[in-house]
Amino acid sequence: MDELKKTVAKNITALRTSQHMTQFELGEMINYSDKAISRWERGEAVPDAYVLLQLAGIFGVTVDYLLSSHDGDESIVTDGSEPEISTAESQEKDTEIKYDYVTITLISFIGVWTAALLVFIIFSLFDRLEWIVFVYTLPVSLIVLLVFNSIWGTRRRNFYIISAFNWSVIASIYISFLLFLQYNWWMFFLLGIPAQLITYLCFNIKKSK
Repeated sequence: MDELKKTVAKNITALRTSQHMTQFELGEMINYSDKAISRWERGEAVPDAYVLLQLAGIFGVTVDYLLSSHDGDESIVTDGSEPEISTAESQEKDTEIKYDYVTITLISFIGVWTAALLVFIIFSLFDRLEWIVFVYTLPVSLIVLLVFNSIWGTRRRNFYIISAFNWSVIASIYISFLLFLQYNWWMFFLLGIPAQLITYLCFNIKKSK
């Protein structure tokens, strides 16, 4: 059992550091604390089967890979307790993948605002400068960011995106009433306080071990 703990610890550390990921970032992705990650990497405990499956998905390997020794694998070298990918080709591949994720997100984000600009131009052809279309575009674009960040980003970033989305929706409602009904219902912004509190509490729910 001790040998298995050491093997899993070595593999998790190697894979995490090869992706330039901190213990805190990895913990956020699987809803565990950085202290739990540290215990696994020190060989003091072994993650359960479900967590091993999550880790395998994050690192793009199999569960069997995490449970097997790779001392003879030339692609991984050890420097104390921090193994890293040694070949420049592997590092370049990781960089390209991350770059593609950012590019796809930016393309989608810009696409939403381009569509909003198109709608604005169409309205302007009929002498209606409905600039409020850009107000409505903000929460929509934040939803796009939330979707892509949920796939490739971190949990902490989702908190900021959702918080911004909550306030943008409230602002959109306020501006709509102000523009179309001439009602200055500033009290709508009070809804942002419980919404922000709920968001904060949701992101601080701890998984029982």
